[in-house]
Amino acid sequence: MNKIKRYNILCRMRDNNPHPTTELVYHSPFELLIAVLLSAQSSDVRVNKVTSQLFPVANTPQAMLVLGVEGIKRHIKSIGLFNSKAENIITTCRSLIEYHQGQVPEDYVALRKLSGVGRKTANAVLNIAFGWPTIAVDTHIFRVSNRTRFAVGKDVDAVEKKLLVVVPEEFKINCHHWLILHGRYTCVARQPRCSSCLIEDLCEYGQKHYPQ
Repeated sequence: MNKIKRYNILCRMRDNNPHPTTELVYHSPFELLIAVLLSAQSSDVRVNKVTSQLFPVANTPQAMLVLGVEGIKRHIKSIGLFNSKAENIITTCRSLIEYHQGQVPEDYVALRKLSGVGRKTANAVLNIAFGWPTIAVDTHIFRVSNRTRFAVGKDVDAVEKKLLVVVPEEFKINCHHWLILHGRYTCVARQPRCSSCLIEDLCEYGQKHYPQ
C-alpha cells in the first residue's frame, strides 16, 4: 500500500472519530495498567465488569497488596488466565512500591520490567495514560494491518515497527485506537463487514465480504 492510500485511510478514520479513546474504564494510570494487564485474551467488556468490582476495593498498589493474590482472584475469576494475572498484579504492585514510589512510571523500559507487562501493555499505557505517540499492536491491529495491507508483518513486533515508520506523526497518538476499533467492529476476524466499511475502496484485501 502506498503512502497516499495510508494517509487517506487515516484521514477518514480521524474524520469519523476525531477523539478516540480506549473502551477500558479507568481513572488513573494505575487502574489503566491493571485493566490492560487483565485484558490479555479477554474482552474489554468483561474486564470492565471485573474492574467495576475490583477498583472500588483496591485501586492502588498498596491496596492490591492488602487484598492479596487470593482476594484478587475472587474478583477476576470470570476472565481468562485469572490465576497468572493475579500473581502478576501482586508482583507488579510490589515493584511499583519498591522502585517507583507506588506510581506507574512514564518510561518504556521501566514498564517492561514489571511482571506481565509486554510491548503491547507498555505501549498502551504510555499512549493512553501519558499521550505518547506509540502504537500498541494487539490481535485486532495485527489483523487489520495485514488484511488491508496497511502495514504487513509476520508478527506483532514487525507490524508495530512498520506502523511506526508509515504512520505520519500527526496520526500516531490516535492510530492505535482507530485500528483497534476498526478491527473490533468492522474488520472482524471471521467475515469482515466490508459493505459497511468506511475505507472499503482503499483497502487492498483480496477477499472482501459483502453479505446480502
